[in-house]
Amino acid sequence: MSTYKTAQRWLSHRGRDFHFVSYEGMPANPRRDQEATEPTWFLMNEGKRFAVAPHFVEQDVEELEVLFIAWLEENVFLPEPVAADPPPKKKRARRVRK
Repeated sequence: MSTYKTAQRWLSHRGRDFHFVSYEGMPANPRRDQEATEPTWFLMNEGKRFAVAPHFVEQDVEELEVLFIAWLEENVFLPEPVAADPPPKKKRARRVRK
């Protein structure tokens, strides 16, 4: 039986709510060619989970919030578009009337 205790955190950022859950790591399984994994925080979204960061038992709540926000900014929210100059207008060749 495992002694791992799953942790959960809710975070509101940019007007949206996000749910993070920690999952226990798994030992390697050579028969299935699977490597060992460490305990990890995952973002839960619409029945799917996305790995965010390693989970450590004594992590500070403020530290986690900063970590989650940085991950959300990099992976969920698109960067602000940079206003580009409009493309130069093409010059048309003049027709010579005969």
